[in-house]
Amino acid sequence: MLEWIPFGRPDPQSWRALGQGLAALHRVSRDSFGWERDNSIGATPQVNAPNTDWAAFFRDRRLGFQLRLAQRQGYGGRLQRQGERLLAELGRFFESHHARPALLHGDLWNGNAGFDAAGQPVIFDPAVYYGDREADLAMTELFGGFGEDFHAAYRADFPLDPGYAVRKTLYNLYHVLNPLNLFGGGYLRQAEGMADELLAELG
Repeated sequence: MLEWIPFGRPDPQSWRALGQGLAALHRVSRDSFGWERDNSIGATPQVNAPNTDWAAFFRDRRLGFQLRLAQRQGYGGRLQRQGERLLAELGRFFESHHARPALLHGDLWNGNAGFDAAGQPVIFDPAVYYGDREADLAMTELFGGFGEDFHAAYRADFPLDPGYAVRKTLYNLYHVLNPLNLFGGGYLRQAEGMADELLAELG
């Protein structure tokens, strides 16, 4: 159950407050990635068994899980060949990035964020877990809708590490595979294109 939220119109300060609030959320940490129990992202199960190794957690509990689900649903061939290589070489994306467990919303697209009648930011319908904070930031860019004031305020408060521009594609591949598995083949070409971008980075 969620409390009733009377929605209103944001102004630039509202967007800045959302960016600062998300940065504050991401400073909440603990010793391992994951969550106390499994949950879901949309209608898809999300496995949260803790792990202190972020690359292994994301490989096994996120990207690998979605790829296995896609294979069971008939999306084999090229997507699975791409996925096999990505999973095998995933650690290369983190050679210079040491993720720290951060409390994440987990499903932060623009349909799960808003502003109340006073212009205060609210986020809802989470798929919560502790993960790399970049995963939340990446999803805010996947479908758009988050203002530049939001991004500028977040980065001013909590600057991003070099290499984020590449890793955000990796994180968003998870969020494109999920609707592929939920809603069908309309997302297949997008997923394959993102995988191609990532494989090109690996050389």
